[in-house]
Amino acid sequence: MAEATPLYQTYNRAPLRFERGEGVWLVTESGERYLDFAAGVAVTSVGHGHPHVVGALKDQADKVWHLSNLYEVPGQEVLAKRLTDVTFADRVFFTNSGAEALECAIKTARRYHFAKGNPEKFHIITMEGAFHGRTIATIAAGGQEKYLEGFGPKAPGFDQVPFGDLDAVKAAITEATAGILVEPVQGEGGIRPIPVEMLRALRELCDEHGLLLILDEVQCGVGRTGKLFAHEWAGITPDLMAVAKGIGGGFPLGACLATEEAAYGMKPGTHGSTYGGNPLGMAVGNAVLDVVLADGFLDNVRDTALVFRQGLASLKDRYPDVIEEVRGEGLMLGIKAKVPNTDLLMAMRDEHLLGVPAGDNVIRLLPPLTVTAEEARDGLARIEHAAERIRAKAAIAASA
Repeated sequence: MAEATPLYQTYNRAPLRFERGEGVWLVTESGERYLDFAAGVAVTSVGHGHPHVVGALKDQADKVWHLSNLYEVPGQEVLAKRLTDVTFADRVFFTNSGAEALECAIKTARRYHFAKGNPEKFHIITMEGAFHGRTIATIAAGGQEKYLEGFGPKAPGFDQVPFGDLDAVKAAITEATAGILVEPVQGEGGIRPIPVEMLRALRELCDEHGLLLILDEVQCGVGRTGKLFAHEWAGITPDLMAVAKGIGGGFPLGACLATEEAAYGMKPGTHGSTYGGNPLGMAVGNAVLDVVLADGFLDNVRDTALVFRQGLASLKDRYPDVIEEVRGEGLMLGIKAKVPNTDLLMAMRDEHLLGVPAGDNVIRLLPPLTVTAEEARDGLARIEHAAERIRAKAAIAASA
């Protein structure tokens, strides 16, 4: 019988206890090393224990941890300026998580139309299979029944359409529509990129109807796809964007980015956060940007991603009974499995390789952006050994 725990029973945790991390590796209490291609679900963007990021955190920890937003926080000004310099945005609101960044984006979009004299415009169009967070509003935005069940009435104002269906988006636009919210690459939904042509069409629709385009780049942003943000591949810009995960490199940090126009309605008192933008988070966020924005960093992400993607394509050809499809962009890759994805995930874990399950029977491969081509090939070899394990197990079962 499992040992009793005082924790909420909301997680189906793997029986692994990691004591420390080193780059792309995690080490258990007993000293076993695992190649971490989960990265805390795309969070440890610059790897475990990156000396520059650790140094920034330690340095700030010796000064001041928390102030609240009753006072000016210089690190916020620095990080916000750096983010606005390299993106579409003019304004930034700092949060502690992706869900909070999405809440801010949703509130900003609704408040924009309210401030413009159109309070009836509060509906936001989203896509089926999306994941935008675990709050009451963001589970409604995502629209997945498994996350909505048992939490009372679904928060109003979110209109789901089928993934990738532009005609359905057009049909869903009404006089009450405030904006369109999408992930350029769905993560939880199974590593499903929205085609660049559709992202461009969504931008045009928003311009045509006076709507705000809201992008959720919590998982696909901060270099994950080989560009600083995934929407850059389509050559468009949003009005609002939610960012988190990789921007903190493992420290709880998120941000809502907005154009000056989109932030029009956000005046003093309309939104706030006690911990958002705390000095520790700002120090870490600035250190992560030092790494990600360094010359050649994103080139290396793209080069390593090409090695990884080509290797996965080869494995798909050699193990069609295990791997049905390879998806994704950059270092946000997915294996759609022919077998239950949990079986493949367990076989990978037996090879000391970590991944992340997702919808549509997919396993996400989200290594730190600092992963080398050699480490990617190591991961590919472990996936191959996992596929061999599954094939051998199937052969035994067939002969029984």
